[in-house]
Amino acid sequence: MTVFLRRDHLCRWICLFLLSLICGHTVAQGDKGLQRIATVFPGYDQLIPSTSLSSVNQISQNDKVLGYVYQTHDIVKIPAYSGKPVNIQVILDTEGKIKDAFVLEHHEPILLVGIPEQKLFDFAAAYKDINAAQRVVVGHSTDPSSISVDAITGATVTVMVVNESIMRSAHKVAASLGLIDNRYADRKGNKRARIRAGKFIPSNWTELTGDGSIRRLHLTKGQIDKAFQGTEAEGIGEASSDAKNDTFIDLYYAYLNAPTIGQNLLGEKQFQWLKEELKPGEHAIAVMARGEYSFKGSGYVRGGIFDRVQLRQHGDLVSFRDLDYQRLSDVYAEGMPDLREMAIFIIRSQYEFDPGSPWDLELLVRRQTGPIDGVFTSFSGSYKIPESFIERPTPIVSAPPQDEPVWVSIWRNKSLQIGIVITSLAILMTILFLQDYFVRFPRLLHNLRRFYLIYTVVFLGWYALGQLSIVNVLTFVHAVMQDFHWELFLIDPVIFILWTFTAATILLWGRGVFCGWLCPFGALQELINEAARKLRIPQFDLPFGLHERLWALKYIVLLVLFGISLESMATAEKYAEVEPFKTSITLMFQREWWFVSYAALLLFINVFTRKFYCRYVCPLGAALAIPTKFRLFDWLKRRKECGNPCQLCAVECEIQAIHPDGRINANECHHCLDCQMTYHNDQKCPPLVLKQKRRRKKAASQDHEMIPVAQLDD
Repeated sequence: MTVFLRRDHLCRWICLFLLSLICGHTVAQGDKGLQRIATVFPGYDQLIPSTSLSSVNQISQNDKVLGYVYQTHDIVKIPAYSGKPVNIQVILDTEGKIKDAFVLEHHEPILLVGIPEQKLFDFAAAYKDINAAQRVVVGHSTDPSSISVDAITGATVTVMVVNESIMRSAHKVAASLGLIDNRYADRKGNKRARIRAGKFIPSNWTELTGDGSIRRLHLTKGQIDKAFQGTEAEGIGEASSDAKNDTFIDLYYAYLNAPTIGQNLLGEKQFQWLKEELKPGEHAIAVMARGEYSFKGSGYVRGGIFDRVQLRQHGDLVSFRDLDYQRLSDVYAEGMPDLREMAIFIIRSQYEFDPGSPWDLELLVRRQTGPIDGVFTSFSGSYKIPESFIERPTPIVSAPPQDEPVWVSIWRNKSLQIGIVITSLAILMTILFLQDYFVRFPRLLHNLRRFYLIYTVVFLGWYALGQLSIVNVLTFVHAVMQDFHWELFLIDPVIFILWTFTAATILLWGRGVFCGWLCPFGALQELINEAARKLRIPQFDLPFGLHERLWALKYIVLLVLFGISLESMATAEKYAEVEPFKTSITLMFQREWWFVSYAALLLFINVFTRKFYCRYVCPLGAALAIPTKFRLFDWLKRRKECGNPCQLCAVECEIQAIHPDGRINANECHHCLDCQMTYHNDQKCPPLVLKQKRRRKKAASQDHEMIPVAQLDD
């Protein structure tokens, strides 16, 4: 036991020392949370679980209840831009008023390495004294009954998620504790309205807009200018007096589940397709517009949230992610105007949307006030479905259906991506298992590999966001050490499939399969370097002795990141920016100049030295190399002449993974199979060429001996 404690203390001191060298002192956010409670209620002396909600703690002083405190991730789990929730500590008083909101944990890349974190803390603090029953809008609102909070320029998606997390959780907690009216009671189970089945009436655009099936939000440039009056954006970019009445956006929106609305707009086939797409409890709306303003926005990044349009019902905010969006290219309602932008948005079952209750469509408009600053204003249009399209059944007491895990619906929605990825991995497995056959056809294999690398960059990386990272490794290690749950990894199907495949191939082939075929950044480097070689750009390789010592650098980077993660996973994620993957692949170079410059520098070096980053810096490559020691097979064939005297493969290996003595270092090999093509080429491999010469010489000698003596005399 004594030895164990000493080792444990030694590891802790080493990690703390590394942390102090690299990132300085950090205060635990859990301690900060307790400090915030003491600031709000200085005299409190007790924190006990609430009898109504175990995830909520009751704050007391001398047995008198002062308020309640909880963390949002225990009440609602709303993924932000990073795909992970922002966890916020919220303190309520006994009247349901928010006394404090403090960010305990987040994983937002723009805040980890871009916008100052203090801005997020200040944004959350702005919810002080807002009642849980009130409506809060991000940006300046034109609705006098709502409360406006300023957005963080450049992080609109994040603050929308924070707003939703705070207010939805506050509504639920305050209602459950009886601090405010329980507005959720009328929306549970069978009390929600249902769409009348099979009720379809052919209607044109005029009839649908006339009865309220389609609603309109028309904004002129003058109205936009007026909405920004009294803000920092007043007078900036205002329309001329002649253009005040010009259309800024002419937006139409409708509820699609009702057959009379949906089928008239989409047509019979498209409406049938939509019904098959929607799962139980899900609803769809159509949003269509014309004018100079786009409700989707040019800054929308795949994998994130639409930050210009959202839906609100009963005070709850419904935001739409990329998985909730479907293209709408054809509308069949007769007499419809010419609309340049159309979309279908799906309201997921988790929001418990009631089609029979009124809801609002909110449009967020931003006006630039400086190079990076801006002011937001929110506009809203109401919607109430015609009563003839719905039925309100008598409530029936029954057990509510169990919601399926979130990851199940995500896998279902990404079935096309999953199918393509699995097919591509099956193709790669075929190449690997039949590599001895393919290497006999160098041109075919080179073209096949080139095509696969392009697929890896374009589809796997830029489209499917399938770039593995050292952060995934650290997350897995911490999950195993603490509280492991498969759901944590199943939430992203592409990443999960790639990690499963990578783990299997490491045991069979080593790290080379991932690093040489499936890493989008590695593939991007290889394609760029190949183009440079085609252009006859000089290539430079380090002397093997120095090259071999530089291999250790990536293992040092890995150990430092692991040491930091033991103290703070969030801090480790910041320093994991040593990987250029997020900049070049996930965000496609749409970041601050210093991140883009770093990634561009590595790619520039790669023009002259193939895969410089992969060889010497990549901590993910180091992490994958460690279990490579336990691979079960050696698939790469060698001859006794390899290394002595033959050095051809070692010279040709473009990442210098072959030692001068002929050994292939599996920890550094990227399994490009170039050496195997040479191994089987009897016109190139020196031992085979020599054997060919000997065989021809022997054959010639035998032919000479078989010539008749008479012919020799002649």
